[in-house]
Amino acid sequence: MAKYILRNSFTFIFIFCTFNFLQAQILNKKKQFTHQDTLRGTLGPERTWWNVSHYDITINPDYNAKSISGKTVIEYKVIQENHSDYMQIDLQQPLTIDELYYDGKLYINYPAKPYYNEGNVWHIPLPKAALNSVHKIGIVYHGNPRIAINPPWDGGWIFAKDSLGRPWMTVACQGLGASVWYPCKDHQSDEPDRGATLNIIAADSLVAVGNGRLKDKVKNNDGTTTWSWNVVNPINNYDIIPYIAKYVNFTDTLMGEKGKLDLSYWVLDYNLEKAKKQFGRDVKPMLHCFEYWMGPYPFYEDGYKLVETSHLGMEHQSAVAYGNHYRDGYLGRDLSGSGWGLKWDYIIIHESGHEWFGNNITTNDVADMWIHEGFTDYTETLFVECQYGKEAADAYTQGLRRSIRNDKPIIGPYGVNQEGSGDMYNKGNNLIHTIRQVINNDELFRKILRGLTQTFYHKTVDSKDVETYISKESGRDLSKIFDQYLRTSKIPVLEYKTSGQLLSYRWTNCLEGFNMPVRLANDPGIWLNATTSWKETSVTDAAKNGLQIDKNFYITVKKAE
Repeated sequence: MAKYILRNSFTFIFIFCTFNFLQAQILNKKKQFTHQDTLRGTLGPERTWWNVSHYDITINPDYNAKSISGKTVIEYKVIQENHSDYMQIDLQQPLTIDELYYDGKLYINYPAKPYYNEGNVWHIPLPKAALNSVHKIGIVYHGNPRIAINPPWDGGWIFAKDSLGRPWMTVACQGLGASVWYPCKDHQSDEPDRGATLNIIAADSLVAVGNGRLKDKVKNNDGTTTWSWNVVNPINNYDIIPYIAKYVNFTDTLMGEKGKLDLSYWVLDYNLEKAKKQFGRDVKPMLHCFEYWMGPYPFYEDGYKLVETSHLGMEHQSAVAYGNHYRDGYLGRDLSGSGWGLKWDYIIIHESGHEWFGNNITTNDVADMWIHEGFTDYTETLFVECQYGKEAADAYTQGLRRSIRNDKPIIGPYGVNQEGSGDMYNKGNNLIHTIRQVINNDELFRKILRGLTQTFYHKTVDSKDVETYISKESGRDLSKIFDQYLRTSKIPVLEYKTSGQLLSYRWTNCLEGFNMPVRLANDPGIWLNATTSWKETSVTDAAKNGLQIDKNFYITVKKAE
């Protein structure tokens, strides 16, 4: 890497900044954790007794005052007997609660206990309720929310302007949390089983867009209109997002694996022709490719939608945020350096890939976010393969290694709302690609991907669930490979030496028991079943001038001294 920096410092700076984007899209790094982190990241007794059924969110932003007011009605089901007297509701400072309602009636403290605030958490006493009973808590609130200074790197509410000076508002809150703008149970493990309704109040001159399908549009006779959008599928808290701007809409349809899929695009009025060209070129081929590899689009009922934003982009379910300025690559750059990343729009492909991994399959804890980002990063590789062939896809994935830092494990600490290394993107991609080589059967690999999205359809998971599934379906114990690449920052070294007609080889810089087989590059029919102990085989012609391993394995090869 040092030589690379000296030769091309500009390229390194770009890669470094891109790496920071990939990390900052989720969370800032922390070295020490506080009680607030535990409250946010742990399922404590005030969270475990109830399960969210539905969110009904009404939001009214004031562009000039940079403030918001709103009401969220949380429908929930009691899932524990003898539960806590309190319910934990997350709402980040400086937003404050004005009124509470319980089952439609103005809240009265029960039993003579006040609700109270603890940083970004509100503790609300509620009546003990019967197991499996369903109730509603309504929360009226207001304030000046945290404003995103440089979204999506720095999350919060976005009060921007388009090039004509008109208001352009939205939110970017992955990692930071949806509680930065509405009260909720801000934990990825609990998605509303029956989806969410988002009512957005906007000036009559503007258009408001939300997730799912437009349910209603009502003029309020005060210069504003309420746009009501509805999602029927479970959805991540951070995926529920309002968009307000001078949008125009155009639509299309795709005949997919489950029938007709509605495609809807909301873009700034002056970008309509650009959007028709860019979206028209990439979206349908992408969706066909993804359905082939990963199974049907997971949200046919809610449709597929791209919404133009002032920030780069995010994976908001059924309303994907797009801000790549209608350029190919990542803002005109190829993250892989292979050339293949400049032939398609990075944000369309990457953020849409999250519909399968991240939105359909969601991790319970952000520590396991590699399931979201590693697999989604690999959807880029799959798209390149669909469009340009396998060699192009191999080159793309190998090129992504240049930004891997191996600074710390991909899986982070649990229970404190903290992800692991930003390597979860490109290293996660290369881990999946390496496992694909070990499986050595692309039809089986495809079956595994499709099986994942079907088995864990609209579910939350732990990393171990996914790892175990892949091992079981592949017929191989891949646990040591997952542990090596996910739970350490070490890249395994295949050490070798030759003596006469003998080739000796073993794994080093790895976990005890690491035993990944690898394939020779010049003779792909020959595999080395390496372990951490020296093994011997006859020297092949392919190894006489130095051992060359298939570059699709993310490893280091070193000749022993």
